[in-house]
Amino acid sequence: MNNLIILPIVIPFLAGIILIFFNKNIKAQKLISAFASLLAIVVSVMIVHTVHVNGIQSLAIGNWEAPYGIVLVADMYASLLVLTTSIIGLTALLFAFSSITPDREKFYFYPVVQFLLLGVTGAFLTGDIFNLFVFFEVMLMSSYMLIVLGSSKIQLRESIKYILVNIISSALFVIAVAYLYAVTGTLNMADLSVKIADMGQTGLLTVIAILFLVIFGLKGAIFPLYFWLPGSYQAPPAVITALFGALLTKVGIYSITRVYTLIFYHEPSYTHQILAWLAALTIIFGAIGAIAYWDIKKIIIYNIITAVGVILFGIAANTPNGVEGSIYYLVHDMIIKGALFFIVGAIIAITGTSNLRKFSGLISSHPLLGWMFFISTLSLAGIPPLSGFIGKLKIIQGGFEAEEYTIAFVVLLSSLLVLYSVMKIFINGFWGEPTNEDVYKDKSVKGLILPIAILLILSIAYGFGVESISPYITQATDTLLDPTIYIQAVLKE
Repeated sequence: MNNLIILPIVIPFLAGIILIFFNKNIKAQKLISAFASLLAIVVSVMIVHTVHVNGIQSLAIGNWEAPYGIVLVADMYASLLVLTTSIIGLTALLFAFSSITPDREKFYFYPVVQFLLLGVTGAFLTGDIFNLFVFFEVMLMSSYMLIVLGSSKIQLRESIKYILVNIISSALFVIAVAYLYAVTGTLNMADLSVKIADMGQTGLLTVIAILFLVIFGLKGAIFPLYFWLPGSYQAPPAVITALFGALLTKVGIYSITRVYTLIFYHEPSYTHQILAWLAALTIIFGAIGAIAYWDIKKIIIYNIITAVGVILFGIAANTPNGVEGSIYYLVHDMIIKGALFFIVGAIIAITGTSNLRKFSGLISSHPLLGWMFFISTLSLAGIPPLSGFIGKLKIIQGGFEAEEYTIAFVVLLSSLLVLYSVMKIFINGFWGEPTNEDVYKDKSVKGLILPIAILLILSIAYGFGVESISPYITQATDTLLDPTIYIQAVLKE
């Protein structure tokens, strides 16, 4: 039992409550938020180290042992995602300090961000599938408030679609959990794995597995369930879009990965094959959307969808290289999407628009921002030796090992399409003949550069430091490929 693993949940929970009482004092809110996020990073680093040295850590709440009580479980996969979430949370707050408007700050922006981080970290750490639903709801309720904060016309319009989709998926989630409990008599993930292995994955359980794929696919935005995402993520300010793009879809990906490697892994010729082709279609339609638009925010948003497909194909391939590549790429994508949305926010702050046709030559007035964007695009596309390369390479290798040659080629082709879509922003927006250069020079983005620089440095270090990071990723991969490691750590069998 390790009480350390509950702290990433407790810290944002307490911070969110305390911040509510300081809603009139914005300076105090900023200080408390920053301190809480720094503390969460320190604790997350300690958890990663503890799991690496001592193996999977579990905590039975109220000393009710699994499978009867609520259990928190920190394996290396969850621990790495919790650490990345903490880093994204801190950088988002730093960006918000210089970009979020006072009318949003005074309406509980900072407490809601903490509750959002609570929901995300809780979803990663829970060992119970019903409590996964609970943490999903905490995360979603926070996102509902963030998406409408400011009450602009586009926010209110898109929030209706966003809320309706998530209400439907949440209702389906409860139904799926009820069916699973009726069949197996348990909701603990480790115990579910044991029960389903003993009874065999029957046709009914396979149907439940596909239902979970639909539910998490809605939340993770896989084809054809991504229809709600582009409009909903475009509506709020860039810092909120960065939180959503870097974290919310990743919780859906994590959930699919967890249930398809721990619970429903007995019929991969059916379940994983469906996942593989859905991943391929997600990549294709995400790339088409990114190429089609001239709105810089929409281009990056559609690249979220492409990345979702790439990550899930590695899980669907179900080979050591495929799963390892998915973990590498998932962590990379969280970091680089955060950086790119922050850069987009800085561009909008300078130009007053996200329409690529309305500005050019931005690099002459803001060269640092331009070259930061250039490096981010190379990393996003998976150009070696930056962070996106190793993950995509291993996913393609995993696809070849699984004899999914067509989809592996789609993943390979997606790198070129992604590079084209984001280079369009660099060539047309940063390069070319400067427009309104004198006006743009007067627009300072000094406070916005730091969070972008932090994430970009991490992305570069992640790419160049693969050898140092590799033991942690390998440990996470071993747990996903061998469910008995997770089961023994939780059930102590």
